[in-house]
Amino acid sequence: MMQYTIDNWRPNPRAQPYIPKRHFPSNNARGTFSFHRTPARKLFTKFFQFVLFVILVITVGVNIAFIADTSRKVRDASYEDLSEQSVGSIADTKGTKEEEDVVLDTLPQEIDIEVLSSSNKVAISVEGITILEDEEKDGGRGIHIMVLNQATGSVMAQQRFDTYTAHEDEAMVLFLNMVSDGRILIFAIKDEGTFQVKEQAKNLLKTLGSTKWDTLGWRDTWAFVTQKSKKHGHPFAEIHGKSPNLESWGEDVILKTKVPLVSQKDSQCQWRDTPSNRRRQSFCSKVEGYGSLCSCEEPAPIDFNPEPVSSINTLKNQALPIDFNPEPLSVNKVWEVPVIIIASNRPNYLYRMLRSLLSAHGVNPSMITVFIDGYYDEPLEVVKLFNLQGIQHTPLGVQNARISQHYKASLTATFNMYPNAEYAILLEEDLDVAEDFFSYFSQTIHLLSEDESLYCISAWNDQGYEHTSDDSALLYRVETMPGLGWAVKKSLYKTELEPKWPTPEKLWDWDMWMRHPDIRQGRECVIPDVSRTYHFGSKGVNMNSYFQDLYFQKRPLNTAPHVKLKDVDKMKRIPYEKEIHNLISRATVLDHGLSPCEEGFLPKTQGVTYVLYIQMVNDQDFETWSVLAKCFHIWDLDIRGNHRGMWRLFLNRNPVFIVGSPSSPYSKYKPMEVTPIYLKREKER
Repeated sequence: MMQYTIDNWRPNPRAQPYIPKRHFPSNNARGTFSFHRTPARKLFTKFFQFVLFVILVITVGVNIAFIADTSRKVRDASYEDLSEQSVGSIADTKGTKEEEDVVLDTLPQEIDIEVLSSSNKVAISVEGITILEDEEKDGGRGIHIMVLNQATGSVMAQQRFDTYTAHEDEAMVLFLNMVSDGRILIFAIKDEGTFQVKEQAKNLLKTLGSTKWDTLGWRDTWAFVTQKSKKHGHPFAEIHGKSPNLESWGEDVILKTKVPLVSQKDSQCQWRDTPSNRRRQSFCSKVEGYGSLCSCEEPAPIDFNPEPVSSINTLKNQALPIDFNPEPLSVNKVWEVPVIIIASNRPNYLYRMLRSLLSAHGVNPSMITVFIDGYYDEPLEVVKLFNLQGIQHTPLGVQNARISQHYKASLTATFNMYPNAEYAILLEEDLDVAEDFFSYFSQTIHLLSEDESLYCISAWNDQGYEHTSDDSALLYRVETMPGLGWAVKKSLYKTELEPKWPTPEKLWDWDMWMRHPDIRQGRECVIPDVSRTYHFGSKGVNMNSYFQDLYFQKRPLNTAPHVKLKDVDKMKRIPYEKEIHNLISRATVLDHGLSPCEEGFLPKTQGVTYVLYIQMVNDQDFETWSVLAKCFHIWDLDIRGNHRGMWRLFLNRNPVFIVGSPSSPYSKYKPMEVTPIYLKREKER
């Protein structure tokens, strides 16, 4: 116990001041007067104190009764709350029919909605409560959409589509089609929202009841409130401000309307009472935009029972010798490997990704953890829907640094949660996975422990496009770190990566950092020819719809359910080198007198292994390769997918080796008469 002295004493600011009692001396003391209370005065004082006590008791009783009555009224009024939390409490409450009727009776019969649309601000309020306000400078452009529950008026979804840019109108159509019938829809334009809206989107808005889209144009302001139904919308109000010229915006418009509400019973589906349907009911009463998941008639399943990873004969459709006896796949070696899902606030992406993952053969849901970068409600609701483990944490850093810290925190937490795990598999929320995703890792993950020259096992091929991938059983080694679905060894992370990981103030991409030569230290990753993941996300810190279309759209995802990978042990460093030397030395040399960028460069054959030699003076000379990558319409933003100055891919279903000469050790197989092809890079505009 701390000993207080005069040196450490501090006054207590809450203490009452000390006032000593007055002392009245007698008449004997220096002739001063003395005060004597009479018995009558004492009696009057006691009576007065008794009256005060009675009044105090009555006052306390009245206050207690008032508080009890107020609490009851607050409980009843809480059902009128427009917050998302109140919707969940209503949906999750179970009671008697009489109690449910009381709840329904206390809900409002209609709600007041006010919407502002202007050049620099949108705002939406319900019952005087602001539920959306966007006046960020140079941000928030496009069509803002709010979805409300038709029984409670609570917010179920909020989306913005920058329809000044291409394909955003298509995303808006998809979202609106995924909203359940009966929901209240609120629209408002900020800045410009019509430039890239094509006929499909216009027709849908007209179907929802809009009468202004025929006259809506450049920089017009617009607000619209309607209710979605199966065949057509039920519009409540619409307002439009016309832009006077190309340089100006339409006038600020404010829409005010009243929207009637329906009963809680009429807004909910009557699904069979099962654990999964209880999760579904809770989810569908809170959030919107998930299509058939919340369908009353044929809801999409949320329980999956995929096949296990087991003995599989993948060659059953081929003509085989009578004595052919394929080696069966081993048991699932990744059954107890933790799976990390890197998530943020893109719940629709997370929903799609988890459906794909939980459908993959050999999945173990108990080993999946979704790490959410921030305290967002809807992504966590998606995690609960699938009965998975979800962890939210406080973000660190901004932009790319924030993503980098999210990866580090998720990896560190995972290995703390699973101290006996030797590996971890990482996925992002905007990836589909192939059916044989876990089978692929089950067959390859042991290589990380058996070959110290390996850095990771990845499910992604950076150069794997529809026209450059062909063999789902084929594996490569590459010097770059692909990411997008990859496995890492715990010892590598804990001893090397974690201590050196970039700090929050460094705006570095985590994957670019992991590709840095000082971090990678000459190690390589194993990848498939045909990717086991597919990147579908078009919104993100480093992603937009144009970039997605150009570099990610035309990529294959393996669809063969059970693939036995070829020569897995040949992915170790020494056997792989022998195999590559053997293949290149026997490959047919292409005609170097032709330009590889011209049609007809490759002969019209199939299954013939070719080799092409390009100029590469040293291991940093990628000028010709960068031009060639553009010609082949593959990844050309930086150098990916190479192995010792060599790239492997398929062209016209022919395996092709592209060797950098004289830098690559494989250039020794180039015939003396062949001159490496040189392609000059055009100056950047």
